[in-house]
Amino acid sequence: MDKIFDGKRPTKLGTEKRPAAVRVKTKTRQKEVESIFKKNKWYYAIEVDAKKEEDVNDLEILLNTPKPVKSDKKVGRNNPCPCGSGEKHKKCCGK
Repeated sequence: MDKIFDGKRPTKLGTEKRPAAVRVKTKTRQKEVESIFKKNKWYYAIEVDAKKEEDVNDLEILLNTPKPVKSDKKVGRNNPCPCGSGEKHKKCCGK
């Protein structure tokens, strides 16, 4: 039986061990994409093929990394209700 989790962290996209793979249609587009990779010091592999559709998903992932989201503080049961009624949360909106 194969292990699902081997205990190793996955390598980060754009590093030497896992370069970003991109496919473009023209040499000019290759230079544009290449300049973005070089500016950010990411490792990459670019394929130029006019017959296949352009694929820049890895680049988009690197450019648009998700930011951590801070959640609002939870209202305790015995704290005043945030709706402004003056009641305890457990007797007002926390039912």
